[in-house]
Amino acid sequence: MSSRDRATEVEGLYAEAAQWHVNAGGETIHAKRLAGRWRTFKWLTASVWLVFFLGPYVRWDGRQAVLFDIPNRQYHLFGATVLPQDFWMLSLLLLFFAILLAVVTAVVGRAWCGYFCFQTVWTDVFTWIEERLEGPPAARRRLDQAPFAVRLRARLPKHLLWLVIGWFTGFSFVAWFVDAPTLWWTFFTGEAGVAAYVTVALFTAGTYVLAGFLREQVCFWLCPYARIQGVMLDPTTLVPAYDTGRGEPRGRLRRGGEAAAGQGDCIDCNQCVAVCPTGVDIRQGQQEGCITCALCIDACDQVMDKVGKARGLIRYASLDELEGRQTRPLALRPRVWLYGGILTLALAGIVYGLASLAALDLKVLHERAPLFVRLSDGSIQNRYTLKLLNKTPDPLAVEIRVSGPPGLEVSGLERPIQAAAGVVTPALVFVRVPESALAAEQQPVVFHAEARRRDGQRLDTARESVFIAPAP
Repeated sequence: MSSRDRATEVEGLYAEAAQWHVNAGGETIHAKRLAGRWRTFKWLTASVWLVFFLGPYVRWDGRQAVLFDIPNRQYHLFGATVLPQDFWMLSLLLLFFAILLAVVTAVVGRAWCGYFCFQTVWTDVFTWIEERLEGPPAARRRLDQAPFAVRLRARLPKHLLWLVIGWFTGFSFVAWFVDAPTLWWTFFTGEAGVAAYVTVALFTAGTYVLAGFLREQVCFWLCPYARIQGVMLDPTTLVPAYDTGRGEPRGRLRRGGEAAAGQGDCIDCNQCVAVCPTGVDIRQGQQEGCITCALCIDACDQVMDKVGKARGLIRYASLDELEGRQTRPLALRPRVWLYGGILTLALAGIVYGLASLAALDLKVLHERAPLFVRLSDGSIQNRYTLKLLNKTPDPLAVEIRVSGPPGLEVSGLERPIQAAAGVVTPALVFVRVPESALAAEQQPVVFHAEARRRDGQRLDTARESVFIAPAP
């Protein structure tokens, strides 16, 4: 690039930068959108949310693969059915994600905010639509000052699209709790529940307002995570940062495209501010409004290319690196090891819980008063309450057999127990044993439960209890 072309490019940047300043909420931020590697990465990470919209339509074994069936208190996760009795796994899952958020923040800053947060992603989609329909930032700012009738006519399509996205967001949320194909029919025929209509309406309004109007102000004032980020970062955390030693003293290039003597690499073009969705100046250091989306890195790298300087004036770096201190690898950071250990334990518990989920669960409660009864024939009798939990969607005929001391006899199990789907079915059982067969005051007895599903799948489980007799 010739020096004249370079000078023209730089003057264009300064003319545009004169219109940018940090917004404290008094007006709408119209961030400049630039292509770049971090913008591409941002779109790739945002695509994770496609699971939110498409997930309810995945089928498994004749039903919705993931369905949180709250009315029936059943939560289907592909082949596993989780009932309220198994909700200890939810605690581990919440712990896992809480620690994951903490460890990611400690290592690479607010990656959740910059790349995955629903507020960030939906706002990005909304502003992309805004730019496609209303033009670049300068045109949108001019439209902000136009008469109301002009703004209404120009912005009506945008607002309609925003509302459609908000509605589809709410509908997709409800589809995780109701069979999705059925919901499409019942929703538009007026047969869906009141909760479905209210939830969709709230999500529509909330998405429309939060992503369309509040935008970065949610990050500044409403999000609690923005308030606690300072205590989660340390000098070794990698964040988008401005290299002060290389960039200062900053100053504009001369008309010939040359820098003044002693001037740093920063040409004070403000492009890093122009592309920031929250309007902060990364050159002022880490701030509450910085969501570490790295779009400022794309902008600065492109400017450095235009002025013939090396990239990396703004880059992912730690405070230790910028201040010239020795940087430690991740493997030598105690906090990473601590967080990693907790993550591993929580994940192991979740995997164990899912792997050990049984479609048929049996609990045996021994009667406490009295512990045993001596019958007229001299045998000893114990009473038990069985609780059968059928986790399948079908009713089951469960056969119970009991094994234990010689001569054991059972009453109350002459017929299979009819266990309804998704609920606990109790049954009262009496077990008696000849006193001569009892060698100790307490002896083990095992209750075995067996059933077959409609498709022929055999289910079985067992539970050990104790048979109590008089002291010998």
